[in-house]
Amino acid sequence: MSTAGNRTGRALPRASDALPWALVTPALGWTLLFFVLPFVAMGLSSFTAHEGGAATLSNYSQFLANPAYWQAMVNSLQVTAIVTVISVLLAYPFAWVLAEQVPERWQRLALMLAVLPFWTSYVVRSYSWLLVLAQNGVINRALTGSGLISEPLQLANTRLATVTGFVHFFVMLLTLTIFANLKQLSPSYRKAAADLGAGPVRTFLHVILPLTLPGIMVGAFLTFVLCIGDYITPQILGGNNELLMPQLVMMQIGRRGDFPLASALSIILMAVVTVAYLACARWLKLERT
Repeated sequence: MSTAGNRTGRALPRASDALPWALVTPALGWTLLFFVLPFVAMGLSSFTAHEGGAATLSNYSQFLANPAYWQAMVNSLQVTAIVTVISVLLAYPFAWVLAEQVPERWQRLALMLAVLPFWTSYVVRSYSWLLVLAQNGVINRALTGSGLISEPLQLANTRLATVTGFVHFFVMLLTLTIFANLKQLSPSYRKAAADLGAGPVRTFLHVILPLTLPGIMVGAFLTFVLCIGDYITPQILGGNNELLMPQLVMMQIGRRGDFPLASALSIILMAVVTVAYLACARWLKLERT
């Protein structure tokens, strides 16, 4: 009996241990099929020549040797950095107002209105900004009609237009992450700071801001990832006047049919994103400790 009981006791934990794996298997299979395998195929393709043949590093050396490719990477990093900084500076006050100034009963409605840009197509938003910033758009008509300028300004097909389209989208994303972080803060932190003689500014700088930095960094990293890999907004609003990395990748596929070089450029772009992730993860870990 004791032997049978021991055997039964051993079998039950094994069955219970198998249950989590059974639940997570569909997600693992989906990740393997639609992420890992395509990534491996892209990585292998990046080491082949355009005409076929043996393995080669020519695709990566071509990126290092071509100044235009380097400039595309620099442009992407510059645009992404500008968009991230502006979005954070605009989103934090907005999230603060929603969390601290808007009454509790109106916060859901305010959040719903804040995320309205997410309800429309990404392409539609980009074309809407193109109509607003065009030479005959709303801004130029208002400025010329008021007599402030005599000739329409070149707003569309510029970096300014690309940054404007990105910021319009990512401010709302950052607002949500920062708002969630602000709502998790206990009011006792402010009371404790006030008891210790800290004013509103010092309380914000030394208490509130450090505690909400994880939310800022999560939103900033999401903004970085989505912005640096976006093709639609620079293509529509930038007008091909400034080459970014996603456009460079698409040019290799659409114009030259050079899938190995496009794969190499994509791997390089993913490496940049990985470096950004590692930097953010380490920083957040240090902040939490």
